[in-house]
Amino acid sequence: MRRINVRLAAGVGALALVASGAAGCGGKQDGATKDDAASEITCKVTDSTRVGIATGNATGVYYVVGNALAGQLSTTTDGKLTGTAAETGASVQNIEQLVGGQYDVAFSLFDTAVNAVQGKGSFTSPQPVQALGRIYDNYTQVVVRADAGIGSVADMKGKKISTGSPKSGTEVIANRLLTAAGLDPARDVQAQRLDLAKTVEGVKDGSVDGFFWSGGVPTGGVTDLFTTAGDKVKFLDIAPLLPKMTELNPAYQAGTIRADVYKTATDTPTIVVPNVLLVRKDLNANVACAVARTVFEKRDALAQANPAAKGITLDNARKTDPVPLHRGAAKALQDLGAS
Repeated sequence: MRRINVRLAAGVGALALVASGAAGCGGKQDGATKDDAASEITCKVTDSTRVGIATGNATGVYYVVGNALAGQLSTTTDGKLTGTAAETGASVQNIEQLVGGQYDVAFSLFDTAVNAVQGKGSFTSPQPVQALGRIYDNYTQVVVRADAGIGSVADMKGKKISTGSPKSGTEVIANRLLTAAGLDPARDVQAQRLDLAKTVEGVKDGSVDGFFWSGGVPTGGVTDLFTTAGDKVKFLDIAPLLPKMTELNPAYQAGTIRADVYKTATDTPTIVVPNVLLVRKDLNANVACAVARTVFEKRDALAQANPAAKGITLDNARKTDPVPLHRGAAKALQDLGAS
C-alpha cells in the first residue's frame, strides 16, 4: 500500500511534510501525485492517501475550516483519503511552495491567485496553478485602538500598524490599502509584520496601534479582541478606498461586517475578496476531484465549525476565471450540478 502526503496551504508554510511511500501492495496506484491527462476521472482514491492540510493562523477561519475539512475527507472516500491540518499563515508563500512541490493544495485569496496566474504583483512570471473552486469570501477587517487617533487609513501615518504575516494575502491587501490612502507602506507607517495572535496581543498591550486582517467572519482572534477590549477598539470604514482597489484588481468588492458578528454598535462597510483552493495543474485528478467534492458536499459540516463556510456554494464554485479549474475539480462540480 502506498501513501502520498498531499498538502493544503492557506498561509505561510510553517509545516511541510515530504511525500513518502511504502512498498506497493499491487493494483492501480490512483493516489499518485502526478496526473495523467488522458486518464478517466473516477473521483475514487483506491490507495490509502493522507492529505496534510496547511491552513492559516491558529486564531483564523482557515485553521478552523481546515481542521473540519480534515475530519470530513475520510467519510467521503471510504477511509482512503484522510487529512491532517496544520497551522500556517500566507497566500503568496503558499503559492510559491505549491509550485515548488512542498504542498499540493493551497488556500489563497483570489486577488493573490489572479496575480499568480498572470505573473503580476509578487510573481515575476505566470505560475502553473489551477483551482479546485471558489469558496467563501474574506472580509478586510481594519481595527484600531480607540485612543490611537486613527479615524481613517490615511491617519495611520507614523503609527505602529500590523500588516499581517510576511507574504500573506493580508499583507498584500494592507499595502494596497495604505497606498490607496496616499501612504507609502515602507516609510509612512511603522509596519509590524505579525500573525493574528501576536497582533491581537500587541493591540491589547499597546505595542500595536491598529491592524489589517483578511479573513472569514467571525474570525476567532478578532472576536477575542472585541470581547476583551470592548469599546477600547473599533473598526475603520474602508469602503471609500474601494474604487482605487478595483483599479488594481477586479476581485475586490463591497461588503459589510454586520454589527451582530462582533457585537459592535453598528455595521461596518468594508471590502471583501473571495477565497479559492489552488493546486498545481499536474495534481492527480482523482485526488483533486475527491477533495473538491468533499468541500462542497460537506459545506454544512464545515459551517458548524465556523459560519464563514456557509459562503461555500455551488452557485459560486466555478467563478474562478482567470484561474482555470483543475480537470478533477471540474468533474466534481459537474457531478454535483454546479452551473
